Amino acid sequence: MKVIGLNASPRGKNSNTLILVKAVLEGAKAGGAETELVDLYTLKIGYCTACGTCYATGECTLMDDFVEIFEKILMADGIVLGAPNYIDSVPAPMKALFDRMADAIHCQMLTGKFGCSVCTAGGSGEHEVAGYMNKVLTTLGATVVGAIGVAIGRDPSALGKAGTEAHEMGKQLARSIRGEHTYPEQDEIHRQKRDYFGQLVAFNKERFAHEYDWYVRMGWIK
Repeated sequence: MKVIGLNASPRGKNSNTLILVKAVLEGAKAGGAETELVDLYTLKIGYCTACGTCYATGECTLMDDFVEIFEKILMADGIVLGAPNYIDSVPAPMKALFDRMADAIHCQMLTGKFGCSVCTAGGSGEHEVAGYMNKVLTTLGATVVGAIGVAIGRDPSALGKAGTEAHEMGKQLARSIRGEHTYPEQDEIHRQKRDYFGQLVAFNKERFAHEYDWYVRMGWIK
């Protein structure tokens, strides 16, 4: 059981978001998971150019760190996303990572994986940003087990409570990976998304050759 944590804060070891990401990973580790922490600000992830090559071949034309981090995500059973609130959204490295996974969205490549998100903010928007990251996970096919947002500017002591909650969420993440929790409502959402994207891929099967082959291999298109 492998859980990867992706932190998108420019503050490095001084990041408050990092505290929460680490707490989730520690909880997952207590639940039996092997964990890995990745600082997205140490990586070079270029902006998607919308060339469509990944739809056709499964390969990206940009030469940077995306392929390595994406392979880590695909090898993980659980994904933890962490980001501070930057104008009601995530910082640029996290958004760049999301934008580079268009092929993974079409192919629902995180199917069978579980995830959660944490966000810190100065004054507000923490829950909305954590919810946005979880929506991305759902769009990629992953099942979401929870989210934690904390506004430290209003109450610096709230970070400690949030850390405790994050640790518990990490344990729940591990239990979910082991199959001890079920999420039937999300299972239905995933089924609907596979049907939707499957129709899109089938309609464009000549242009989206790689994705069509993926759906056939997965048994989602007969």
